Amino acid sequence: MAGTGKIPILVSAAVAAILVVGALLVRHAESKTNNVALSSEAQPVSVVAARATVFRPTRTYVGRLDPWVEASVGPQFISAYVDTVLVRPGAVVKAGQVLATLDCRNENAIAQAVAMQARSLDEQQRALSHESTRITSMLDGGFVSPNEAEMKSSESAAKQAEVLAQKAKLIGTSLAVNDCILSAPFAGDIATRSVDPGAFVKPGSAIVSVVDRATVRMTADVPENDFNEVAPRKQVTIHVYATGKDIVGTIARRAPAADPSSRTIHIEVDIPDPSREIPVGTTGEIVVEVGSPAPAVEIPLSSATVEDAKSTVFIVEGDKAHVKTFKPLGEANGVIYAAPSDIPPGTRVVTEGRSLLSEGEAVAATMEEARARSSGDASATGVLETQP
Repeated sequence: MAGTGKIPILVSAAVAAILVVGALLVRHAESKTNNVALSSEAQPVSVVAARATVFRPTRTYVGRLDPWVEASVGPQFISAYVDTVLVRPGAVVKAGQVLATLDCRNENAIAQAVAMQARSLDEQQRALSHESTRITSMLDGGFVSPNEAEMKSSESAAKQAEVLAQKAKLIGTSLAVNDCILSAPFAGDIATRSVDPGAFVKPGSAIVSVVDRATVRMTADVPENDFNEVAPRKQVTIHVYATGKDIVGTIARRAPAADPSSRTIHIEVDIPDPSREIPVGTTGEIVVEVGSPAPAVEIPLSSATVEDAKSTVFIVEGDKAHVKTFKPLGEANGVIYAAPSDIPPGTRVVTEGRSLLSEGEAVAATMEEARARSSGDASATGVLETQP
């Protein structure tokens, strides 16, 4: 019975121990809880100072780089099998160099037959001419009648006409024979090789193509409202996508009329390329400066949210962040440009951490260097609009 009386005491002790341990755990958990609202703490952000510069709008047009002259070489008069193709893409050829030959044994035989017929008719005409002369000389003695002399003279003239017709036919067959040897019409490079020996080609089929790249034409179509901005002899900058190089040139030609379907004006820029480094048939950009330089400020494009014609940034005044909306002057090379009246030079603009900010929120700003700068220290050009 004595052992039974100890059981309630042990249970009570265990319960008390559990309650003490629970109370300690609750107190420990509550000590780790932050009772200060996050909104009342300053948000860490990175900022950059808006930099004063000079902005000049530009127009950018995407165009194509074409060779100065291009020719597809193939037969013009005959259909035949290709005998040889002597060049491949990349080969440099001279004017008159043989590029390919056709199997023209049939045309050669026809040309020889026509030549022999022309020679036979020529001999017959010569004999008739002599006979007509002799008969005409006998008219004075009354040995032949005038009618007989006139008939012989007309027969000689008819044979002469047959000779001329046969010679004209011989010229036609000669053209067909000459069509069997295909030569380069000018000095240049082989761009394409369309067929190999053994293929059957018809008039108009291209076997190879030749391009002259000594001068490359940059062509583009610009909107009609930019007619005055692309006047001939105006200096432009051309960016070649294939090589990544920028070339300075001038507009050589501008169409006097717009395309009726697209309402665009065609322009061309001649680019001398004696070393033939620019690949033709590729694309590039023509950048044209418009307007006059004007004061501006630049900030990183990553610091702004651009929607339609508006841009939104967070600026820091004191220790508070404020939303600023403005109309950008333009953007280029990772930089967005604004008028000094919208964002004064030196204004601190949030670059990192702005996605978590709201109007008037307290911030702890860390200054950093601008991550994008313009090409010059005191001036810059920006893309106002891009046209396809």
